[in-house]
Amino acid sequence: MRGVRSNIVQSIRAFRISDLQQAAQATGQHFLYANLAHAQTKQDALDLIAVQFHFPAHFGKNFDALYDCLTDPLHKAGPQPGFVVVLDQLPIAHKFDKEVREQFLDCFRDAADYWAERKIAFRCFYSFL
Repeated sequence: MRGVRSNIVQSIRAFRISDLQQAAQATGQHFLYANLAHAQTKQDALDLIAVQFHFPAHFGKNFDALYDCLTDPLHKAGPQPGFVVVLDQLPIAHKFDKEVREQFLDCFRDAADYWAERKIAFRCFYSFL
């Protein structure tokens, strides 16, 4: 993780998920993983993330609610050690086109900015199906 900026959203590229998980554990950071291979729409992706990230039942299942769950409740829970997030197999589908993918990733970019302001690492890695 030394060669990766502390607050970034980037393609997983040469990283292996198991290595990212081990790096998170070694540094005491939260590891959040979502497999989105079965998502065909924005709603599918949000539903899968809500389940896999253990979001509260009141999660609104929209981009604003996604941002809120990635930031506000965690911030209010006290000091955070940092985050390593993996969005595995983002869909490439008619109802999850490039524009929707960018909006989706923008939520994570905004969360990275939020945590950067608080000097907390938030690294998000994604791959495409």
